[in-house]
Amino acid sequence: MQNLNLSVYLVITPGVLMLDYAGPAEALRMARDMGAPLTLHTCGPLADVPTSLGTQLGGLAPLPAQLPPNSLVLITGNSHEREDYATPAARQVVRWLQTAPQSDTRLASICSGALLLAMAGRLDGLRCTTHHSLIADLQTLAPTAQVQADRIFVDDGQVLTSAGITTGIDLALYIVEQVAGAALAAQVARRLVMYTRRGPNDPQLSPWLAHRNHMHPAVHQAQDAIAHRLSQDPARRWSLAELADTACVSPRHLSRLFMQHTGISVVDYQQQLRMARAQELLAHHPALTQEQLAEACGFSSARDFRRVWQRWTSRIS
Repeated sequence: MQNLNLSVYLVITPGVLMLDYAGPAEALRMARDMGAPLTLHTCGPLADVPTSLGTQLGGLAPLPAQLPPNSLVLITGNSHEREDYATPAARQVVRWLQTAPQSDTRLASICSGALLLAMAGRLDGLRCTTHHSLIADLQTLAPTAQVQADRIFVDDGQVLTSAGITTGIDLALYIVEQVAGAALAAQVARRLVMYTRRGPNDPQLSPWLAHRNHMHPAVHQAQDAIAHRLSQDPARRWSLAELADTACVSPRHLSRLFMQHTGISVVDYQQQLRMARAQELLAHHPALTQEQLAEACGFSSARDFRRVWQRWTSRIS
């Protein structure tokens, strides 16, 4: 996980498909407002551009002459890319992409935005994807690229590309997870009412979002309390009575509601998130001992941690 602030530049061209811009931009904005180390900029070759909805999007900043360290350039997609990307404005973005990114700048695209990256030579030799209707176009523009036709989005290190439209939100949540952790990404997803989150390979369910595809407010309140406490004070252990008080129901009623609406018990749910927390810690601190992991994740002993690890690891890996 990165600790430095990430400067995100959302690049808009005339004819922008509004959901390609608004969906990821709102997900990133929510994450920033929740504490993620993000700074957001919306820029483009023109200050005012027409959108796919026939409305105008104004107040865009100019393309920066120089990108600061630790930047991410996110190229949004268009509604009629073949016509839109033949315009002088699009060609200006291509030239900018060829010169502005620094050695540590990450590039990303949503939907047909990958075509602009390809036109700038930024996808040569890389794994990438785009909207399913544009796969052949992308392969033509980047003949040495390894174009993936069956991915929601692809992370090839310095370059991320998404399949299009709503997958831009999946990509934004992935970026949030990288800079601020899975718990905050899950919090943003819940705010967006996205209880099933898709990943870079096959469609997958994050442990932080599993068992959230219901609409019972008391159960969601208890789940929010567990997730929030794990992100703020991982060693804290919730009792059933404390959770029930948070959800404003009795302990017995919460147990019944939890099983009815999530399919697992309160204890199993807490253990699953503790295992997710342990896997995150191991990914960034592989030298941690079992005793240290047990303490950091709220287990009473390393033995208790090992028992639960053996039970859950195969389910959330």
